[in-house]
Order: sequence, then structure tokens, then C-alpha cells
Amino acid sequence: MDLFESMKAKINGKNIKIVFPEGDDVRILGAASRLATDNLVAPIVLGDEAEIMQLADDNKIDMSQVAIIDYLKQPADEIDAMVAAIVERRNGKTDEAKARQWLKDPNYFGTTMVYMNKVDGMVSGANHPTGDTVRPALQIIKTKPGVKLISGAFIMQRDDERYLFADCAINIELDAAGMAEVAVESAATARRFDIDPKVALLSFSTKGSAKGEMVTKVQEATKLAQEKDPETPIDGELQFDAAFVPSVGAKKAPGSKVAGNANVFVFPELQSGNIGYKIAQRLGGFEAIGPILQGLNQPVSDLSRGANEEDVYKVAIITATQAL
Repeated sequence: MDLFESMKAKINGKNIKIVFPEGDDVRILGAASRLATDNLVAPIVLGDEAEIMQLADDNKIDMSQVAIIDYLKQPADEIDAMVAAIVERRNGKTDEAKARQWLKDPNYFGTTMVYMNKVDGMVSGANHPTGDTVRPALQIIKTKPGVKLISGAFIMQRDDERYLFADCAINIELDAAGMAEVAVESAATARRFDIDPKVALLSFSTKGSAKGEMVTKVQEATKLAQEKDPETPIDGELQFDAAFVPSVGAKKAPGSKVAGNANVFVFPELQSGNIGYKIAQRLGGFEAIGPILQGLNQPVSDLSRGANEEDVYKVAIITATQAL
């Protein structure tokens, strides 16, 4: 089954609530309307109701099934409860005055809704840089227990082929522990999206064919990842051809449970990950679905500012799937 058809089947009728802080964007409104009509999520958009309805009317978007919350005009007791939740969560790092200021920002308001379980997830970034979406999530939702980093994965899909690439979006540099963490989180993400993970930690070296600090890092990361998740096939360091092509894997890494059969690819740092997924997308004809943020306690997704309505629709489906 196509990935999105599979996800739609999982979330259909579950009334999963997704908040969209950017209610002043026609792409968001169009996607929210479709998601509600298709009974996939219960969308909530933030912003001035009159302005949102005018924008929707101008673009012939049906908002009858979409909830609108004006985050700047909430009852005092609602804001007080949200302020208290932030102050408690921040454990002395943010005072009441700062929390009130944060809640005037739609991304902080939406993130706090997620943290307080008023909604199940958040989708933002159509009009904001990644930091504006990720920062509130890190400050309030935070990472899962035992996880220090968030990372950005892409599902790469072409016909019946489906792979996962990470980290392609967040961490400029990864040490061995960070790369291992990304590997384990990527395996968990893969399972959520119907990929039985075989995880390759990538390098320009295969099993010691080259030397250097960059190679040593991937070797150490592999050991740490295998210790963290002994049930999942994880191997490295592997060159991409050794990870992907069975004949090359058999020659360069004989006996490996991953070499030649990998479907989850963990890059040693952001530069190679970002370049790698874009090459697969533009030269290989793969659809790049993401970034899917990994490692957070609750699901928050970051859109590209170049996203179209269809992208928003799909990212919301991914976020709802993460909330299950």
C-alpha cells in the first residue's frame, strides 16, 4: 500500500487534533480544510478569526469543520493555566512574565497546547524559519527520556521503494553518541512508517578500508547504537554502495546483516545528509517526505517555507501518525 494511504487508514476517524499556528497563510487553511473534510485530523488554526475567515472566503476555502483560536484573545484563566504549565516545565529557567510574553507568539502558544495535551501535535514553518518551530518544542516539550538530540528524517519513496535518511535537517555536527542516537531513533521512525529497519551508518570507508577521525567516529557510533538497540540490525561503517548494493555489500562487508540490504541510512553529519537526500530527490526521482522530527516527547513538525498546500496536508498526516 502507498505510504500515505497506509497512514490515512491508521488515523481515519481517530479525531487526532493538530494545531497550525500560521492561520494567516492560505496554504495552511486549504490543507486544514481538506484534512477535516477527509476525516483525517481535527484541525485547529491560530489567529484572528475575522481575518482567517476573510482569507478563506477570498480563496473559496470551506472552514466549517476547522476550529479557529485567537491566541491573543483567550480568557485570563486559560492563559494563567498555560503560564503555570510553562513555568513549572522550565523549572526556574523561565519566569511568569517571560511565559506570558511567549504565549503572544503563535508557535509558543501552539507548542504549549501540545505539551498540555490540548492537542496531539503541531505543524508549523510555512512562514517561519526552522528555529522558530524547533526552539519552543525543545524548551517546553523537550526530548524523550534518554534522548539528548532531536533530528530530522526524510522518508524517500519511489514506486514501491521506501527508505529513511537521517539526520538531514537539524544537527550540523554529530559526535559518535549523537550519531548512535539518531540511528536508534531512525529505526523507531522507520517502523512507524511501515519500514522494517536495517540501519547503515554511512562513511567514505567500509570496515576499515580508510582511516581517520571521521571513520573512527562512525565505528564508535555503530558500537553504541548496537548496544542501545541490540534487536535491530545496525551496522557500520559502510560506504553507500556497500550498504545498498547486495553484490558490493557481500564483497566489502561479508557476514553483515545490513550490508547490501540497508533501508535506513544514517549520515555522519548534516552536510552529507542534506546533500544526499536532495540528490536522491532530484536525480533519482524519489519523493522526499519530511523532515520528520525525531526524539521529541510529543510530535511537532517543521514545514519548508517553500511548501505548497499538498505538502502541508501530507506533513499533517505524518504528524498525526506520530501521535498514535
